[in-house]
Amino acid sequence: MELFFLGTGSGVPSKERNVSSLALMLLQEVNSIWLFDCGEATQHQILHTSIKPRKINKIFITHLHGDHIFGLPGLLSSRSFQGGDDELTIYGPEGIQEYVETSLNISGTHLTYPLSFVVINEGKILEDEHFIVTCKKLEHGIPSYGFRIEEKDKPGELQVNKLKEAGIQPGPIYKEIKENEWTILEDGREIRREDFIGPNKQGRHVVILGDTRSTEKNKQFVQNADILVHEATFDKEKVKLARDYFHSTTEQAASLAKDGQVKQLILNHISSRYQEDELESLLLEARAIFPNTIIAHDFSKVTIPSK
Repeated sequence: MELFFLGTGSGVPSKERNVSSLALMLLQEVNSIWLFDCGEATQHQILHTSIKPRKINKIFITHLHGDHIFGLPGLLSSRSFQGGDDELTIYGPEGIQEYVETSLNISGTHLTYPLSFVVINEGKILEDEHFIVTCKKLEHGIPSYGFRIEEKDKPGELQVNKLKEAGIQPGPIYKEIKENEWTILEDGREIRREDFIGPNKQGRHVVILGDTRSTEKNKQFVQNADILVHEATFDKEKVKLARDYFHSTTEQAASLAKDGQVKQLILNHISSRYQEDELESLLLEARAIFPNTIIAHDFSKVTIPSK
């Protein structure tokens, strides 16, 4: 599991930062890529990476401001020419389907793959064999959501030594024991899986928030996450400006990470008013409250190791 930041700026693109887009790389887990937001020129950013658009089968849109969606029609169209045959599902607020379908229809774009939509509301929006995704409405000028991606716990490792001590030698039977609650051996013995397997491997939890004012209401939603991706559009001195424009400061993001007891905070959605030489001061503001903080740059990669 890896986070791959494709655009980390806010509002308008700059020479250093494109507008919002973030890929959650799940190639080892489910052989797919989930995209969160798709700002203008996201497909251009992808050209500088090893990401294959045909592997993107889910796109989650936090909200419908242009810097988060203007790249969608181009990416969807290009995917047809890049081997994309599998269904792609877009999760987003009310209006996302109208925006995409209008863009494709007016431009005469015909996709070679099925496209479906899920209009999101607070609560669970997706569950499969490996993951649960829930979302929460945030405080922004238009409906904006945060996503919590929870990997389900995995069965522990087979305790080979215990199996051998019980006279069960390596072979296909080991796989059978791991996959079934009870297994009957050739000698008639009934083997219970839980007697020969270690504790479950705890799944990883990632929270990706859309644009939002700072609010205590998000504390429970981010609780104990391994990674929290939070916007930090402004520095700590611009609290009023952040509130007026429904955004957050570095300190506000760090305070939520601390209160929510997350393991790592990644600051994202940085205003273009800040030059590269000013980023260190933004980082120090956040680290004064929550030390395990980094600032995302375009093409930053963050690996989330298994537990």
